[in-house]
Amino acid sequence: MESGLLDSLRGAGFSQAFPIQARAIPVLLAGRDVIGQAHTGAGKTLAFALPMLQRIDRSDGVQGLVVVPTRELALQVAKEFQKLARSMRVNVIPLYGGEGINNQIRNLEDRGPQIVIATPGRLLDHLERRTISLNRVSFLVLDEADRMLDMGFIEDVEDIIRAITGKHQTALFSATMPDEIVELAQKHMKNPETVFVDSDEISVDTVDQRYVWLREEEKFTTLCNILNVEKGDKMLIFCDTRIRAGRLAMELRSAGFGATSLHGDLSQKQRNIAMGSFRRGDTPILVATDVAARGLDIFGVSHVLNYDLPHEALVYFHRIGRTARAGKQGTAFSLVTSYDEDGFERIRGMTSMNIKEEKAVLGPVSHNVRLPPRPRKLSGGREWDNRPRMRPEQRGRWHHDRERTTVTIKSRSGMPTIQYGLYSRRVGQPFSPYRMPRLTLSPKRMLNSHRDTVD
Repeated sequence: MESGLLDSLRGAGFSQAFPIQARAIPVLLAGRDVIGQAHTGAGKTLAFALPMLQRIDRSDGVQGLVVVPTRELALQVAKEFQKLARSMRVNVIPLYGGEGINNQIRNLEDRGPQIVIATPGRLLDHLERRTISLNRVSFLVLDEADRMLDMGFIEDVEDIIRAITGKHQTALFSATMPDEIVELAQKHMKNPETVFVDSDEISVDTVDQRYVWLREEEKFTTLCNILNVEKGDKMLIFCDTRIRAGRLAMELRSAGFGATSLHGDLSQKQRNIAMGSFRRGDTPILVATDVAARGLDIFGVSHVLNYDLPHEALVYFHRIGRTARAGKQGTAFSLVTSYDEDGFERIRGMTSMNIKEEKAVLGPVSHNVRLPPRPRKLSGGREWDNRPRMRPEQRGRWHHDRERTTVTIKSRSGMPTIQYGLYSRRVGQPFSPYRMPRLTLSPKRMLNSHRDTVD
């Protein structure tokens, strides 16, 4: 390996390789395709960054391409590459949405990068504008592939792969391996070497996992008790939806805690400010949706708190993997209600680690905070349903919480079907179509005003 890379590693304090790095780096240096799987925080970024930098020459043109699912991860991976390439004449540029494309076009023209870290949508924008060429790409990395599958980017990824016309080496890294990812690898990779680390059992050995069984209205007080007792340097709190994350951060600030939020409704500038404040330790508490649960390497997170337990068991392990990074110890708290009972049992069934019940932090409801309702999945589909659930004795009675009835409206101009939440005056009574209000939104505003609130 080049002396410049070795000096950068020593300067960053790396003295020993993690298992995924020890097994993947020699294979990638030999020029073979690799499928790598390891749990969150196992050091996957370094496993492909070092071989790519080693194999890149100093000539013009994009030779290395890393595709990642989110803006934050693109910035993080690019920063790691830039640290390693500090003593090399290699330019690294991130391309992501939420930033003006004209600035990125100027950077591509002026700096002539050899390595590009990009999100799928923005990279396709540049390809359509012909502001970037992938003809010279010899090393392709698909990072957090299962997350890209969850976000619906797989078709975009295939379009990107088809845009690489020359012979190239491919590395795919993922925390899990669903069937769709395996099919993608079989379709576009040549006899890949499989490097699986900790794939048989999902567990985070260095995390002290605890839970509190409580009612929804007890959550905020219990959370405040945990924050007062634990006194962590950096605490990461997860909520189901964007609106709940933003509201919870606001309530924590009102209660005297230093908290900020990170979710999809923030602009890129706001997200950078929130992440920078949390990384520096200026704000000790970050309330986030799952946009921050995968891939982001936030050093020094002492506690992860699941204010809302995730619907999928695997997401739980990705969340708590934000603490106990690089073999260090960490603590994870989960606030479990009757709403989470089935999901919590699935989580327990996927790990042999003991998740201890904590009762000391449970206190009386002294600060009543009502957040927007948590999402529910509709039967037979993947859509989210936020309608309030009624007890049997409430049906057909007058009530201050009005029932929302979903009305489907199809546009004559061929726009996608849009569902509007309309309210009846009586709980349990369907909304009359004869009294339906006239809708005057333009098609663009109709789409923008009814975006999904779940990351």
